[in-house]
Amino acid sequence: MKPVPMSDYRIERFSFDALAVGEWAAVDTQHSNWPVVYTIDNERDIYVGESLNGAARMRQHLGTEAKQHLKRVQVIVDDTFNKSACLDLESHFIRLFAGDGKYRVLNRNDGISEADYYRRGDYQEVFDNIFEELRAAGYFTRSVEEIQNSDLFKFSPFKALTQDQAIAVEDIMDGLIEDLHQGRASTIVVQGEPGTGKTILAIYIMKLLGDLRRVDAQEFDRESMFADLFTEENRELLRGFRVGIVVPQQSLRATMQAVFSRTPGLDKASVLTPFDVGRSTEKFDLLIVDEAHRLNRRSAQAMGTLTRDFGEINRALFGSDGENRSQLDWITHQSTHQIFLVDSAQAVRPADLPRETLEELSGGARAAKRFYPLTSQMRVRAGSDYVGYVRRLLERPDESAPNFGEYDLRLFADFDAFHDAIMRRDREVGLSRVLAGYAWEWKSRKNSAAFDIELGTKQLQWNTTSKDWINSSNSVREVGSIHTVQGYDLNYAGVIIGGDLKLDPVSGRTVFDRATYFDRRGKSNNNFLGQKFTDEDLLEYVRNIYGVLLSRGMLGTYVYVCDPALRQRLAELLPGPSGSR
Repeated sequence: MKPVPMSDYRIERFSFDALAVGEWAAVDTQHSNWPVVYTIDNERDIYVGESLNGAARMRQHLGTEAKQHLKRVQVIVDDTFNKSACLDLESHFIRLFAGDGKYRVLNRNDGISEADYYRRGDYQEVFDNIFEELRAAGYFTRSVEEIQNSDLFKFSPFKALTQDQAIAVEDIMDGLIEDLHQGRASTIVVQGEPGTGKTILAIYIMKLLGDLRRVDAQEFDRESMFADLFTEENRELLRGFRVGIVVPQQSLRATMQAVFSRTPGLDKASVLTPFDVGRSTEKFDLLIVDEAHRLNRRSAQAMGTLTRDFGEINRALFGSDGENRSQLDWITHQSTHQIFLVDSAQAVRPADLPRETLEELSGGARAAKRFYPLTSQMRVRAGSDYVGYVRRLLERPDESAPNFGEYDLRLFADFDAFHDAIMRRDREVGLSRVLAGYAWEWKSRKNSAAFDIELGTKQLQWNTTSKDWINSSNSVREVGSIHTVQGYDLNYAGVIIGGDLKLDPVSGRTVFDRATYFDRRGKSNNNFLGQKFTDEDLLEYVRNIYGVLLSRGMLGTYVYVCDPALRQRLAELLPGPSGSR
């Protein structure tokens, strides 16, 4: 069977005005009766589209107020293009422009396609050639690999949803609109393991709501699964709709704010801390809570002022009887509708919401038929079984690693070889970092010349920043803690399992060593609630921490274990440095 020819594309450029569009339309019948992909841009903004009738679509855009400021058009024409290939190329470039960051992408997020089609793989070469030509013309500032490693790309709302994500978004939006019409409150829970795309779903819904409020229904040129939502009635219903997304972790919050500031329809001011919600004098129509398992109970906070504020917010919202309410109570009190994205196995400190509270929250959502599980693994390219296997391994290591295909899982007995392997992966594919449990004192916080972790011949420091550490200039030479990586992707994760997790050779189970665990807030008792935490209580959090760290790597995970007994046991179960046992 002959391959599809892939050398006939051309890029036609002209001004975005009625005269130039008319002249272009008259040149070739393909301009009004052939599938094409196009961009319209100025120095700041860009719109990417596809159409079977490019000429008519350009005239439609000329009549759209939101695009009057755009100046230039590029139309990609290819005799081999079909509708499916154009949808794919359109989606491809929407994602790359959003991830590159040079332009603000004006598209809605309903035009992203991941559907397979006849000889899709054969079209990738021409897509790559078109990208390089656009990059040479100044439309991109980075390579595809660099773009795909960026936070703007990873947290972009312009994503193709998995089937379970798409079903959840459609049901959530239909239910929300119905609730608004009926004037009733709602609580929705989305449950998913690491890598199932909870954060992406939250950002997607925020963008969809923004588009519903600002986009004229007449601008639609295609069928989409959300097309029925874009009505004048719904646009009016959402007028003045106050929505926020609550992100408990500081690092992830800063990253999300940067993405929102680059995306029309999103506002970085809508990315909130739980304290922002508690202090608000106006209530929200909808709050979406990412990583809801990281919401706090009343406890000592990172700063004394926040500990004080916690009590003041409780008293202001609930009176004298509400002293010990949690941030979950703040969310439900301050909003009519809530969407909680949770995984109870990612709670990593005693101050986090307890498993029982999260189970009660999920149970209520199930009873109301507002519970949505996410199961498709989007991060770790080892399949959905990987996370479950890792979690079992951290509890009772007695199961050999199954075949994870091309996923690169290895255990190292030599720390220098482990560290060198991650550095090599970073040079090869980028975005490869060393992570560790909090099993070493943070000496460098007070003495910048001090080393925190000394293993083999390496002398290393903990992360010198808590905001966007993964992309900071020193991160490849440092060690990231759980608080810098939860919610993020890496290409390769090098995970040091410290002395806080040991193997009990008698029971065959892992145990917690309090003496080698140095997260002060991770092991302190809760004096506000009169709670004392045993080693068994803290063991659950430490296992959760390592479960999160071991699920960061998309392409591979390299492991070094400090406890000799645990290292020896894992050596019987996991591939070694060469990739074999």
